[in-house]
Amino acid sequence: MTESPSSSAPAAPTRKRLTRERVLNAALDIADRGGLQRLTIRSLASELGARPMSVYHYVSGKDELLDALVDAVFDAIDSPDPDGDWREEIRRSAHSARAVLRKHSWAIGLLESRTSPGPATLRHHDRVLACLLRSGFSAELTAHAYALVDSYVYGFALQEASLPFEGPDAVGGVAEPILERMGAGEYPAMVEMATNHYLQPGYDWADEFGFGLDLILDGLEQRRG
Repeated sequence: MTESPSSSAPAAPTRKRLTRERVLNAALDIADRGGLQRLTIRSLASELGARPMSVYHYVSGKDELLDALVDAVFDAIDSPDPDGDWREEIRRSAHSARAVLRKHSWAIGLLESRTSPGPATLRHHDRVLACLLRSGFSAELTAHAYALVDSYVYGFALQEASLPFEGPDAVGGVAEPILERMGAGEYPAMVEMATNHYLQPGYDWADEFGFGLDLILDGLEQRRG
């Protein structure tokens, strides 16, 4: 008995069903690989193996997509516990925010630019404010502290993302050729710091984050007192 053609034909691959979570995860992947300039509804549809009109069922356009991505980034940050020690909680949250922004560097200039914050964004802001207020900060000092810590974290993340090196001892690959091009006696302070500190074994520019953050927290503690 011969087998019918229909029974021997390979089964057509099943297309994975679209969900809002899948759409947002694909958008994050595109932005992480190529930045926001690579993220369009068309590129997102291509990433998902779908048609652009299918994507519009989950996001109405680029603006809603960016709002959702900002909310996803804030959701990945460990927010402080308002009932914990304010200093430890703010430190932990700041380190978490820096780590998240290292992973999603395209988001550094985007987090504070959206005018339609999502629930994760609002929750994060509320917990930071509650952590400070419950620890005895006045409303005025809470506003100062919040702006100061945010500016420091975002500024450091932006500078870190722009550096031409990464990791311990990596600064030598950039600094040494620069030193070789300097004439004798030129820029003596730069030469001194490079020789006696930056080019020493184990130096990691990333360690500066914790030092600066502790200075900020020390100053806020003094003002709170």
